[in-house]
Amino acid sequence: MTTDFLPATSFAELTVRIGDLPQFDEEAAQRARARQDCLTKPPGSLGRLEDLAIFMAGWQARAMPSVANAQALVFAGNHGICAQGVNVYPQSVTAQMVANFEAGGAAINQLSKVAGAKLSVIALDLERPTHDATLRDAMSEHETLDAMARGYGAVDPAADIVVLGEMGIGNSTIAAALALVLFGGKAQDWVGPGTGANALGVSLKADVIGRVRDRIGNLPARGPLHILAAIGGREQAALCGAILAARARRIPVILDGFICTASAGVLHRLAPDLLDNCIAGHVGAEPGHRPLLEKLTKRPLLDLGMRLGEGSGAAVALLLVKSAIAAHTGMATFDQAGVSDK
Repeated sequence: MTTDFLPATSFAELTVRIGDLPQFDEEAAQRARARQDCLTKPPGSLGRLEDLAIFMAGWQARAMPSVANAQALVFAGNHGICAQGVNVYPQSVTAQMVANFEAGGAAINQLSKVAGAKLSVIALDLERPTHDATLRDAMSEHETLDAMARGYGAVDPAADIVVLGEMGIGNSTIAAALALVLFGGKAQDWVGPGTGANALGVSLKADVIGRVRDRIGNLPARGPLHILAAIGGREQAALCGAILAARARRIPVILDGFICTASAGVLHRLAPDLLDNCIAGHVGAEPGHRPLLEKLTKRPLLDLGMRLGEGSGAAVALLLVKSAIAAHTGMATFDQAGVSDK
């Protein structure tokens, strides 16, 4: 099996290439479970922290997993859908926020720093927004594959875990449109305030994503990657590429909020097990996030009412993963501590 399967020349080629990816290592997970059972605590008393340690062991294929090399990636893109007036802020804010990330002034800078993650921000052709998805496909197949390849190439092969985030004015509307077409329901089920839209703005977003769905008609029959091209942005495609790169290299991933999760939904519809190495870092305040996580069968680690994006919720969740690994690798066993075990 080749792990460097991007760039690809077509969606069909990519789909074939990802047919044989690494799986969860049950033997390593079993050894991690055995260790958990002999640590100086009642079995199961650390709850989901124990589950996290076993999850990390299975994906890293070692009973003593590590989070020493954590990587945080934020992908940024601009969207033609903003021509429909769905954005509260002008598209110039995307580039301004990228500059803020690079200067160290954003929330994700502080949260990744305290979580011990190395942050990289990848701006994806901000001067060239995607097309307006109410009128035509947002991206061509070539453009989609190119953005996926850039996301793929951003993942450090030596990373122990990857935190994913995004930035892009208008991309909460794009995420809602993706969720609607991928998972069905009504437009109103998926839209929310994003960066601060009022009730009128939310209603406009629902109308816009309904028009996107109507335009593409029976396109979903062609497959999720075609849906990504028809609706998505470069940052959504890059997020998909990063998830695939991490999966190919056995690297666990922490997904961020609604936009990141909707992007991952493309891969879930392509093959549900493509997200097996992914953790839902949190459930955000955006109304569509919780039902979307249910569609992906992901149980979030945190529920803090966050809706910022940028990878912020995922970075906070990284602290929980690090706590789980610290307990798993650092605690003494009953024998080591000289404590009687029943």
